[in-house]
Amino acid sequence: MRMTDLIAKKRDGFELSTEEIKWMIASYVAGEVADYQMSAMCMAIFFRGMTARETLDLTMAMMHSGEVIDLSAIEGVKADKHSTGGVGDKTSLILCPMVAACGVKIAKMSGRGLGHTGGTLDKLESFPGFNIGIGEERFIENVNRIGISLIGQTADIVPADKKLYALRDVTGTVPSIPLIVSSIMSKKLASGADVIVLDVKCGSGAFMKTEDQARELAEGLTRIGRLAGKKCAAVITDMDQPLGCAVGNALEVKEAISVLKGEKKGDLLELCLTLGSCILIEAGFAADVESARAKLLETIESGAALKKLAEMVEAQDGSAADVYDPSRLPLAPVQVEVPSERAGYLSHIEAEKVGLISMHLGGGRATKESDIDLSVGLVLHKKVGDAVAECESLGTIHATNAAKAAEAADLLRACCTISDAPVERPAFIKAIIR
Repeated sequence: MRMTDLIAKKRDGFELSTEEIKWMIASYVAGEVADYQMSAMCMAIFFRGMTARETLDLTMAMMHSGEVIDLSAIEGVKADKHSTGGVGDKTSLILCPMVAACGVKIAKMSGRGLGHTGGTLDKLESFPGFNIGIGEERFIENVNRIGISLIGQTADIVPADKKLYALRDVTGTVPSIPLIVSSIMSKKLASGADVIVLDVKCGSGAFMKTEDQARELAEGLTRIGRLAGKKCAAVITDMDQPLGCAVGNALEVKEAISVLKGEKKGDLLELCLTLGSCILIEAGFAADVESARAKLLETIESGAALKKLAEMVEAQDGSAADVYDPSRLPLAPVQVEVPSERAGYLSHIEAEKVGLISMHLGGGRATKESDIDLSVGLVLHKKVGDAVAECESLGTIHATNAAKAAEAADLLRACCTISDAPVERPAFIKAIIR
């Protein structure tokens, strides 16, 4: 085969065969297909698209480009969850212990944050000593023993995606549904779970800006998951404002713990109940949404979910005491309130810019090599639709010094739009795709 022939074939709108796709990915990983040739192919796919069969073939070829995790040594049904990324998204820290407390095994590989979106691994490392690199044998042993383990992805998982994503990022071909689907699902399938539930964000703080874009992606992801033999569902959720109130690693961990303690409700708990219900139903642990939600809520009321998080932290070299007493977690030395300059109703929060405030405070990465400060970030006191009094605090900035705190306070105030008239709260759960 010749890569130039495959590029021309896709450019002209024809389908690539299974063998052609396998050869293309294998040759690219081996260095036999040049970056400039794969760039041309990505652009051809961007404009011409791919059929479901082509997308599945691309996903499977990418999945088999490296190590595929064998979870057969774990007893029971294994579930995984993926989010397309957003601001303040600490869902895994709540959802995974809840689901594990219901009896579904959680063997999850997570990633780090980049830019304005946070990473689960960074949040977990807010627990002093927490080890994300415990190795596959200990990973499997922990899941069998306590029902849950969250670790970092190994370097050998889907090397084709690492090469392709870096290329797409600099060639303007990131927003291609087949390429996004194959990128996400190749990693999820290589991770070995039986059930995969996807949280597809849409709005100003998400990659997919509109609900239509998010639905197209959600349908593509679930279609490929089921064609690959997995039980799969997706939930489309709002990201026009940050999820929950905390943005920043240790701050988000503290908020997650407050949800698991039953102290905090709202959009964050609702998302976990919705995603968790999908997992329990797909896994055969609940017959319908009502019974699934009841089981999940019971894990909070009984303390079982909080205990599961504590067991996981302790099993990965952290201290369970930090779960039961989150005041022991990292705390920034400076906290500054952000008073509203006028009374009214909060009608809009620029979610992406809120994430960037946390990043500039030191809580996120501008590049993969950037160091982060786990203690900094911000906590919102108002969400869209809430009434605001003049001088009432819109949020609290957590910073390393007064100058950074003052700058962040001005930026947060600029992110918030206050209107005179009441505004309707936006729908948080947009759709569920099964």
